[in-house]
This record gives sequence, C-alpha cells and structure tokens, in this order.
Amino acid sequence: MPENSTDTEPTENKLTDKLVRFQQPEKALRYLGELPDTRLAELFGLDTGTYRTLLRGLDEQTRDAAAELLKDPAFAARADRLPFRPGQRVVALGESTTADRLSWFSILRHLLPDGVELVNLAVSGSTTTQALAQLPQLGFPRPDWILCMLGANDVQRLGRGAGAAGTRLVSEAETERNLLALRDLAGLSDPDRWVWLTPSAVDQERADAHPHFRRAGIGWTSEDVDGVADFLLGRPELTVDTRRVTAGLHLDDGLHLTLDGQRAVAVALVDALAQRAGAATS
Repeated sequence: MPENSTDTEPTENKLTDKLVRFQQPEKALRYLGELPDTRLAELFGLDTGTYRTLLRGLDEQTRDAAAELLKDPAFAARADRLPFRPGQRVVALGESTTADRLSWFSILRHLLPDGVELVNLAVSGSTTTQALAQLPQLGFPRPDWILCMLGANDVQRLGRGAGAAGTRLVSEAETERNLLALRDLAGLSDPDRWVWLTPSAVDQERADAHPHFRRAGIGWTSEDVDGVADFLLGRPELTVDTRRVTAGLHLDDGLHLTLDGQRAVAVALVDALAQRAGAATS
C-alpha cells in the first residue's frame, strides 16, 4: 500500500497543480455568487492553506518573469511606453492561454504601475460563441481597454484521428461573426483601445500524439489557427501575432504554453503597443 501511494501521489499532485493553474471555477460558476477560498479549495480536493500556497507560488512565478524582463533596459523603456494609465481598467477576453494563472496577462500585471486595474474574464475551454454569450458581464467592469485572445477552441476538430480530419467545433464564418460582434458590442468608446492577439502556435505533431486528445478524438491543426490569425491580421485594429514567438514553447500537449511561451506573448504585446505609441508621437 505505501508503494502504491508513493507511485501515484506525484501524478495526482501534478494533475492538481495543473488544474489549479488552468481552471478557475469562480468564473464558470458565476451564478453561485462569490466563492470563498475555502469552497474553491474543496473543489480541488485541497485544504485552504495548500490552495493559497499554490496560488501564491503561481503569482510569484509571473512576478519573477516580469522582473527578469525589466532587467533589460530596452524592454523596460518599451514597457514605460505602454498606454495603460492609473485609474484605467484593462480587461482580457480569452480561453486557457489567458485564463492560465501563468498567463501573459498575469505577467503584464507586474509590468504596469500601481493604479492600473487588470480584470481577467478568460475562461478555459471557451469558444467565441461562449464568450459572446457572456458579453453582458463585460459591462460590469466598464473597461477602458480590451485585450482579446480567442479562436483557439473554435478550431478544435471533433472526430479527428485515424486519417480523419474531423469537424471544426465552430465554423470559420461563425468565428469571424462572433469576434466582430464581441468588438462591436463591447461598448468601447475608442476603437483604438481594442487589441487582438492571435491564437498561439500549435505543435500539431505533439497535439496529435497526446493521449488525452487521441482518446477524446479531438485535435488542432496549424492551418486552422493560421486562418483565424489571418482574419485578425486583416482587421484595422491592432493585432499582435503570437504564433512565431510561441513556436516550440508548449507543454506536453502541444497546445498550452510553458511559462517561457507566456512570457514571449507578453513581450510581443508590449513591443506592439510600444511601437504604436512611438509611431503616434513621431
């Protein structure tokens, strides 16, 4: 019995750590009202102290990532040119790449001055259709800026495998309609304060080989991700292309990003916003 416990405990701990990193029940269960840490910890099978320790550890990793970036004077100068000002509220819309507690948005939080409020509305697994259905909640934060990184789950293919390409979860036309509806209905007074981020790169070979995806008969293709990115890059709003900078920076599923991958997205966002700010003042 002790041998079995020793063999399984690391796997169970690793799974729990991953669930805490990517899953935030308080977002998916908003109808229950505000959930205290005691209840959230129970949902993960943890005591409150352990749960809070895990959260602190994840936040420390993003804080350290930001501090490391700011050691580069050139990057720090670009970060100083970010357009977010104290008193403003910056809202993120997205799926697991943004809901990740080690996300680019969490790193961004530690690059900004005090007084800039960041609100992360991203939900792991969300499609553009689901994000659009949740649009009414966007009115409550009254955002000054919206950073939107959606589309990766839309291009999930069902029934993929054994030579079958599978069927897209959300059609290309519906994805494009939803993205534009999100932008149009968000209520931003200044369209320049809406920023798109393309879905990050997919390691298609690793994703196709991942046991969970194979058992579920689901998958992703780089071609589908490129289609969403091309649509966004054709929009007049600022679009940050995250594909090149995230290539090869994946967890074992070939889809979710490592901390290095998330840091690369944060850098790409800062560079794009700083470049636009510089062009506006030149």
